[in-house]
Amino acid sequence: METNTVKIIFMPSGRRGEVKRGTSLLDAARQMGVEIESICSGRLTCGKCKVQIENGRFEKHGITSSEAHVSEATGAELRLLAEMGAQDVRLSCTALACGDVLAFVPEEARGQKQIIRKTASERVIAIVPTVRQFYIEVEAGELGEHRGDWGRIQDALAAEWNLHGLRIDLQALQKLQPALKKSDRAVTLTLLENEVIDVRPGYEEGVYGLAVDIGSTTIAAHLCDLRTGAVLATVAEMNPQVKFGEDLMSRVSYAMTHSDGLSKMHSALIETLNQLAVSAAREAGIRARVIHEAVFVGNTTMVHILLNLDPSELGGAPFALANRDAMDVKARDLGLRLHPGANVHVLPAEAGHVGADNVAGLIAEEPYHLNGVTLMVDIGTNAEIVLTAPGTMYSASSPTGPAFEGAQITFGMRAAPGAIERVRIDPETFESRFRVIGDEAWSDGWGPEPVRRAAGICGSGIVEAVAELYLAGILRPDGRFNPDLEHPRIRREGRDVAYILADGSQTTTREPILVTQSDVRNIQLAKGALYAGAKLLMNRAGVAAVDRILLAGAFGSYIDTKYAMILGLIPDCNLEQVYAVGNAAGDGARIALLNREKRLEAQRIAREVRYIETAVDPQFQAEFVAALHIPHAQDAFPHLEGLLPETKPHRSRSRRRKTLLKK
Repeated sequence: METNTVKIIFMPSGRRGEVKRGTSLLDAARQMGVEIESICSGRLTCGKCKVQIENGRFEKHGITSSEAHVSEATGAELRLLAEMGAQDVRLSCTALACGDVLAFVPEEARGQKQIIRKTASERVIAIVPTVRQFYIEVEAGELGEHRGDWGRIQDALAAEWNLHGLRIDLQALQKLQPALKKSDRAVTLTLLENEVIDVRPGYEEGVYGLAVDIGSTTIAAHLCDLRTGAVLATVAEMNPQVKFGEDLMSRVSYAMTHSDGLSKMHSALIETLNQLAVSAAREAGIRARVIHEAVFVGNTTMVHILLNLDPSELGGAPFALANRDAMDVKARDLGLRLHPGANVHVLPAEAGHVGADNVAGLIAEEPYHLNGVTLMVDIGTNAEIVLTAPGTMYSASSPTGPAFEGAQITFGMRAAPGAIERVRIDPETFESRFRVIGDEAWSDGWGPEPVRRAAGICGSGIVEAVAELYLAGILRPDGRFNPDLEHPRIRREGRDVAYILADGSQTTTREPILVTQSDVRNIQLAKGALYAGAKLLMNRAGVAAVDRILLAGAFGSYIDTKYAMILGLIPDCNLEQVYAVGNAAGDGARIALLNREKRLEAQRIAREVRYIETAVDPQFQAEFVAALHIPHAQDAFPHLEGLLPETKPHRSRSRRRKTLLKK
């Protein structure tokens, strides 16, 4: 039976809701707080409000989306799209929803660009590149002398540079004689290890490489000068695969259940990588065609999709990889529009669900060289955890899901302007104040027209919100709302309970933003999985505590470490020894790009790490259940003494907690 409402999901924000049948996608976006560029207000003149309508069944969201679920494009819309050269898109102002739709908003159409925190950090890196350039002058051929021009070049390189046993890429060979002729037999050769990949007439310097971290949610690329090691440009973009599934298992499932699923995800990824290469090159004042090498890192699912390898085996035990070791492939074989002879190096993986990105983080931070016990955590849709202690190293992967990135949260969104990122709740009045991305002022200091109203809650915001609700006594240690509390901020509708974090006057939609019981539960499940994974490694290593905790990745870079520990996201540790290390995976990729010796170290480390499979470990379930409590059902947190409430909160202590937590 046809209903009067349809479900709409916008990616990559992850916002979703129901609207009346016949609502334009632009109006639906505005109702859900998704900002789409629109200057002409639906007059079909600006053409900025583009969306891509996805086709197929999306089990993760429980909908079937189709281009047939929106109204047909009018002649005026088709003409405007043709003038712009836009293909496979619709204008959201005229596309009316007639059925369930999953719509992807392209980067250029997003009114609020996502904040992507994956910049390159300052590091001292020894430059030992695989790509080098050599200038030589080649003697002319003589009648009766049959070495050929490639033979003469080999002899010149051996005589002048002591280089032997070289080979030449076919496309470089095709350029060889024209280059010699043009420059009176003086050429610049570009070598990748022992292979000549380019021949340029005369003297021409410049070798460039791209280090890329392919995250499940975002992709970051660093363009480097391979001679000096300088980072010439850093660019980032949303991973286009989020429209096929927000977490890894959803994408594996998509590949398994759609005959063209792998092809679609691979093509979308390659196109985005090409766009990033062009953007980085343009920023550096060069062409993407002179990028001679790239190093890619990512989790095992991302690497499989990059290489167009079926990831289905990663969807169930024994979680078999197609290949665990490092790989070198021609960029052109992947469809990457870099230099015609460019090489792509993929760092090795540790196991089925701990991939090249984790290995990259290890060679960047080198925790295996530190004294004491170090826990390194990269928090994403899958949390990758490594524990190093003298003489041993363990790793694990925990299925945290996308809750920390704003997904599976009722008013969740990714880190974009307008997202609530900081939260404080008064333990006496239960009133909230918060800060949104794009405005440094706290909400209790806003004027009648704030710089930016709240659009939703991002990962750091929901972590602080749940922790503050617990500290205020609104949530019990088991994560349930305290049934004895009555307050205007606490909304009860039957069994559904929620806390009003922002009222309608503070939001873009004029509707309140809530933290629901379901939201709290999803955060508990995510943090419980991460903590349980860390605890398994501690048990295997025989250690009761850790000396330091390194938080890697975009989320780890921005989360407040105190609230992470109050929530029970990480084990107890001296808070001064808990710190963010930025995009360690991207830094590791850059190190491997600039120093070929670190690639050998990566291969060695990947084999030395002892991987613990959480999915089948008999202790995991018990550790997981205990870790669902806030901060934990059993484990002590001595470094939080004075911050945590008693099991039964006493009002006499609330003022003290408020003072201790005040920033």
